[in-house]
Amino acid sequence: MSPAVAFAFDITPEKEASLRQYLHRQFFVTPPAVSRRDVDLSGKTAIVTGSNAGLGLECARQLLDLGISKLILAVRDESKGESAREILLQGRKLDAGAIEVWKLDLSSYDSITKFAERANDLENLDIAILNAGVYKVELTINPKTGFEEDVQVNCVSTALLTLLLLPIVSKKRSGTAPGRITIVSSDTAGWAKFLERGSDPLLKAFKTNELKWDMQERYSTSKLLTQLFLSQLATHVAPSVVTVDSANPGFCYGSGLQRDGNGTVLGFIVRVVTRIIGRPVTIGARPLVAAAVKFGDEVHGQMAPIIYTPEGERVARKLWDELMDELAFADVRSIVGGLEKEA
Repeated sequence: MSPAVAFAFDITPEKEASLRQYLHRQFFVTPPAVSRRDVDLSGKTAIVTGSNAGLGLECARQLLDLGISKLILAVRDESKGESAREILLQGRKLDAGAIEVWKLDLSSYDSITKFAERANDLENLDIAILNAGVYKVELTINPKTGFEEDVQVNCVSTALLTLLLLPIVSKKRSGTAPGRITIVSSDTAGWAKFLERGSDPLLKAFKTNELKWDMQERYSTSKLLTQLFLSQLATHVAPSVVTVDSANPGFCYGSGLQRDGNGTVLGFIVRVVTRIIGRPVTIGARPLVAAAVKFGDEVHGQMAPIIYTPEGERVARKLWDELMDELAFADVRSIVGGLEKEA
């Protein structure tokens, strides 16, 4: 089933993605916390990427509050990960090895594949919250792949990690309920102009250092691309095998996302605006954790407005095919084919 017809909505995707609705959520809606009365994660294992600070660290904290038995902090800087581990251990009586710090650099395919190989050695894996992302102030090209770095990390590398973790979560989930992979997105995905939508090939449009740089547009587009990928993934992988979803934390202060702007006038302005209208990460992490531990088939593959249109479906299929080619070195088509047979 395509996302355009899979479910009925209480509010249209267009209205949900409007600035009015966004501001309403920011100022007047406080996502409820998930408690152990709702969910008990005892005996389960989770991975949280980008978990040394900000939203990722808070997601890790909330999973521990729900009784998660084993938690993998996937971080680019292992020393910062160890500091985060010490913070999470404070005031908790946990088994030795309950929290582990693993290296993961989403700018590197090699790092991602090694991480997935290590994850395959886990006894169980039930939940993955893919929170790590970048927001580049200046145009930055990944030297190994040629992609603009927002698109590389937020879309292409996140797609690779998702695809590699899918069979592990399917095979190693504890209990009978399907495992869950939650990709952290952004409200701004619904606002992207996405001028590259007509490009053929599509991904090549993000491999040039000659494009007119707009940091907000590039970030928004990178998040929309990930949703387009996820919309297609949801048509290939049944929610009974692994449930995949995407959640928005809202605009949060303390997330560290704007760290590239530190020390600049623009960065200072962004921090001031963020502090005025942003939520604390303690609140922003709540919908991310809820997406990872609650709900059912209804959240499988739900997305931004363009995806519920014929044009969006066309672009999503094109992106899917190109990502399958780009990531062919990891045999992703066979991974998806194997999961399709499990449904």
